[in-house]
Amino acid sequence: MALNPYTGLPAERFWRKVVTNVPPFAVNPHPKDTFVIGPTDKVATGGSCFAQRVAEAVRGAGFNYYLTEPPPPGMSAEEANARQFGTFSARYGNLYYTRQFVQLFDRAYGTFEPELKAWLRDDGRYVDPFRPTVEPAGFASEAEVVAARDAHLAEVRRLFETLDVFVLTLGLTEGWRWRADGAALPLAPGVAGGTFDPELYECVNAGAGEVLGDLNGFLDRLWSVNPKARVIFTVSPVPMIATYMDRHVMESNSYSKSVLRVAAGEVVGRGDPRAVYFPAYDIVTSNVNAGRYYNEDQRTINDAGVRHVMRLFLATFARDRVNAAPTHAPVDLAAEFEGNAGVICDEEEIERSVA
Repeated sequence: MALNPYTGLPAERFWRKVVTNVPPFAVNPHPKDTFVIGPTDKVATGGSCFAQRVAEAVRGAGFNYYLTEPPPPGMSAEEANARQFGTFSARYGNLYYTRQFVQLFDRAYGTFEPELKAWLRDDGRYVDPFRPTVEPAGFASEAEVVAARDAHLAEVRRLFETLDVFVLTLGLTEGWRWRADGAALPLAPGVAGGTFDPELYECVNAGAGEVLGDLNGFLDRLWSVNPKARVIFTVSPVPMIATYMDRHVMESNSYSKSVLRVAAGEVVGRGDPRAVYFPAYDIVTSNVNAGRYYNEDQRTINDAGVRHVMRLFLATFARDRVNAAPTHAPVDLAAEFEGNAGVICDEEEIERSVA
């Protein structure tokens, strides 16, 4: 038989060898040439709702999960969860849109000071427009919002300067901005505070070029203060809950995830070994799994899906702690419910606000 470019390539290059003839729960599209996370490495997380499932799994797997804003001594677990202590490594709330990462860094280091200071809620309390759900009781004044934010940003600086590994989960390309200076927001005004005024706010839907620019910009900023930091990019497999674009939400979701996946591939393609892509999105959404990793709402990820993702995460980044591949796909309905019940997803405020 004549030689061709595919002769002698490893099995992982061929769908039939590593997908068709492999049980779905054992499919393993692991990245190559990755770093190892040591037992003392400080592992931080940030991003969309799915990043919280990653954080839970990181803690459960015995990694050194890093918090610079832990709950105060004596605070109950219920209050800590409600006020998002430990939800992410710092209390920045959901970071859905890539411009939020860049601006979080710039706000923390004083190179960007948004005009927008606070949102007023219907109950007369104020919230931080850049993390509007971290204080359910709100604040008594705009000054309190600013003071709390300044303290928070000091902890964000400490996080960026001292973390060893940052697991960054990309969620959406749609986002809202304050028109005057482009300040990126996690939610539209009027959803969890503030009032929508199209003269003041705009909805944007980033393309691959903008997202890539944001990711490269964030990496350059992070490495300027912490050259040893390693970054693991993932794309959230959780679909968007609503779209402002004039089209079906499924079409908008497909666009958003495609752009994020392309940009993540491009940014790690720059060849810096400190940045890698982990295929959580690819595993969960693959046709191989035929939706079995989604709950009945066809949006949230069940515990079996998280276990598959984290088993491969361990095999990739902590090979000394990996468990043997399963011979069957276990389903624990109680665990699935518990795993999703505690996830705080700012996006869900959209549905509640229009109910």
